[in-house]
Amino acid sequence: MSGAPSRRARLAAAAAQFVQSIRFRLTLWTAAVLTMILFAFCIFVYTRQAHDLQLYTQTQLQLKAQQLVSYYRMASYNQDDERPSSVIPSSYALPEHYLLAALKADGQILQKSSEFNPDDVQILVSAWLSAGQSTAALTLNTSLTADQENARPAEHVFVVAPVLVDRRPVGLVILGAPLDPDRQMPRLVISLLLGSLLTLGAALGGGYWVASRAMAPVRTITRAAREIGEHGLHRRLQLKARDELGELAATFDGMLDRLQAAFDRQRQFTADASHELRTPLTIMGLEADQALSRRRSPEEYERAIKVIKSENEFMARLVNDLLTLARMDAGQTHLRLEPLDLSDLALDCAERLSALARLGNVELILGELPEARVTGDRQYLSQALSNLIENAIKYAGGRGGHVRIETGARGGPGGKRAWVEVSDDGPGIAPEHLARIFDRFYRVDKSRARGEESGGDNGGAKAPDGSGLGLSIVQWIVQAHGGEIRARSEPGSGTAFQIELPWT
Repeated sequence: MSGAPSRRARLAAAAAQFVQSIRFRLTLWTAAVLTMILFAFCIFVYTRQAHDLQLYTQTQLQLKAQQLVSYYRMASYNQDDERPSSVIPSSYALPEHYLLAALKADGQILQKSSEFNPDDVQILVSAWLSAGQSTAALTLNTSLTADQENARPAEHVFVVAPVLVDRRPVGLVILGAPLDPDRQMPRLVISLLLGSLLTLGAALGGGYWVASRAMAPVRTITRAAREIGEHGLHRRLQLKARDELGELAATFDGMLDRLQAAFDRQRQFTADASHELRTPLTIMGLEADQALSRRRSPEEYERAIKVIKSENEFMARLVNDLLTLARMDAGQTHLRLEPLDLSDLALDCAERLSALARLGNVELILGELPEARVTGDRQYLSQALSNLIENAIKYAGGRGGHVRIETGARGGPGGKRAWVEVSDDGPGIAPEHLARIFDRFYRVDKSRARGEESGGDNGGAKAPDGSGLGLSIVQWIVQAHGGEIRARSEPGSGTAFQIELPWT
C-alpha cells in the first residue's frame, strides 16, 4: 500500500515537470498557432466554396429562366389574347430538383412543379412586386419550409422573371433550385474537420519530436553541469552543432577552460605560497634550535639572530605581496588618477634607489627623459617602476653592472603612447623562460631562489632574494592603467622591461 502513493507521487512529479518543460510549451504553442491557422483556412475554404456554389446555381437558373421566358413570349404571340398558356415541352426539361411556376399576369398559375407549394409561389410573387421589378428579373435567396411528405432542402435560390410582350408583362416565370442539392457543404465540413484533426495530431507529434531534438543539447549541458565540480572541471561538452545551442555549448566549454585555469592557478598559488612560507619558517626553527641546543659564543648568537631577522624580513615582504595581490584580484584596489609625467616619476625612483645601487656596485644611468604625460596613480606607478629598478639592480649587481632608465613617446593606431624602459646588463633570460616571467612565484633559476649560495658567474655571491611576485604586481598595475608591459632579453646581454601607457 505504501508503494502506490509513492508511485503516484513520482508520476505526479514527472507530469508536473513535463508540463513545465520547454518541450511541452514549444509543442503547445506550435499546436495553438497551427489550430488558429487551420481554423482560418477552413473558414476561407468553406466561405469560398459556398460563394462559388451559389454563383454557379444563380448562373444556371438565370440561363434556364431566359430560355423559359423566350418560350412563353413566343407562345403568347401565338394566342389571340396574348397570354401564355402552353405547357413547357420536353425539350425544355429541367433537373428534377428544380422548382418551376408559370403564372399569367393576373396571378393564375398555368404550370407548377408538384413539389412547389402554392403558398411559396405567392411569397415569391409578393417579393418580386415589393422590389418594383415589373419589367426585370429578380434573383433572391430564401428559406422555404420543407414539405412534410416530400422533404426538400430549405435553402433555395430563385429567379423571378417577367414575360414581356411589347414591353408589357403578360406573365411571370419563377424558377428555383436548392443551393446544395447534393449535400456538398456538410461533407466539406466533415472533410475539413477530419483533415484538421489529422494535421493537428501530426503536428503535435512532429512538434514534440522536433522540440526534443532541439532541446537535446540543453539536456547534455544540464547533465554536464551537474557532474562538474571542483575536481571535475576537465569535462567538456564539445558539441559539433553550428546553431545557437552549439554556440552556447562552445561558450560553456570556454567558461570551463577559464574556471579550470583559475582553479589551477589558485591551487598552484596556494602551494607556492605554502612552500615559500615553509622555507623561512624551517630555517628560523633550525637556527633557533641550534642556538638553544648548547651554549654559544656571542658571535654565534648574533649570527643566528641575523639569519632569523633576514628570514623574518623575507616573510614580511612575501605576506605584503600576497595581500597586495589578493586585494588586486578582489577588486579592492582603487586608483587615484591624476596627471603625471613619467620622466619625473622615473627620476624620483632613481634618486630613491641610488643608495641601493651603490650598495650593489651598480651604476644607475639616466638616459633621455623627455616629457611623457600620462594619467595614473602616482603611488602604484612608483611601486611598479621601483620594482623594475630593484629587480635590475639585483641581477646586475656584484659585477659592476649598469642599469639604464629612459622615457619617451611614440604614435600608433590607438593614438600616442608614453613609455618608460628599465634595462640592465645582467645575465639575461633564456627564451623558454621569458614568456613566464610574469607568472606568480615563477623563477628563472630555481636553484638561486631564497638567496642560496651559488658559485657560478656571481663568483660565490649571494643570488638575489625574491618571492617571484614582484613582476606579477607590476603587470597588474600596468594593465589597471590601460597599458602594456613587455620584456626583451638575450642570455649574457641583459634584460629590458618597457612600460607603455596611453598619452594624455
